[in-house]
Amino acid sequence: MVANKGKKSKVAERGGEEENDHIDGELVLSVEKLQEIQDELEKVNEEASDKVLEVEQKYNEIRRPVYVRRNEIIQTIPDFWLTAFMSHPALGDLLNEEDQKMFKHLISLDVEDSKDVKSGYSITFNFSPNPYFEDIKLTKTFNFFDDGTANITGTKIRWKEGMDIPNGSAPEMKDGKRTFHDESFFAWFTETQQKNLSDGFQDEVAEIIKEDLWPNPLKYFNNEVDDEDFDGDEDDEEKGTDEEEDDEQDDDEDDEEDS
Repeated sequence: MVANKGKKSKVAERGGEEENDHIDGELVLSVEKLQEIQDELEKVNEEASDKVLEVEQKYNEIRRPVYVRRNEIIQTIPDFWLTAFMSHPALGDLLNEEDQKMFKHLISLDVEDSKDVKSGYSITFNFSPNPYFEDIKLTKTFNFFDDGTANITGTKIRWKEGMDIPNGSAPEMKDGKRTFHDESFFAWFTETQQKNLSDGFQDEVAEIIKEDLWPNPLKYFNNEVDDEDFDGDEDDEEKGTDEEEDDEQDDDEDDEEDS
């Protein structure tokens, strides 16, 4: 009887191993099939991205002459860009009194994507001859590379005698973002060098101009934007802080009652 039990035990072990091998084999096959599906989806996504870029390139070409006509009309409106900047909840804080005088000579603004859209863009400020600097075109260019880096270049402004920007250098960066103090807006053109996008680099000024101001500056010229659109995050932070203070006050009151 003991021998029979030993044989049954070994048979059961072999059966269990065969069952486990069968399960493991099915699992491997399922994972392999799933990987094939994922590879297929990846291929479709890449094709979709290419198509999106093709469409974006096409419509950039269509938009270009419309932007040119828009700029021609804007040039007939006094202080258009100065007003649009000053009315913008974020950009308006960047222009000090001297900058505002210089912006009175700004006749056009242009944002242009690179040919393939994804590798970069440039922002160009076109000025009329003015008493502040020799250049009539100031450009900042962003080039993005596949290795996750960005090369940023800007026009080196040739200031007329005694008209150099007050700070004379680029402002400090905090957590990859520009700190907004009373420095000249024109210091922004000096914030150039190689950047690593994985480090959280972000040029907020460029992004706001490109993604928000440039598509429809008229709404800012007409002052049609609610500040709450830009203050939402700050309000949430303040609300969170207030709630924490209320909780601490409640805890203090409970402690006093217990004592």
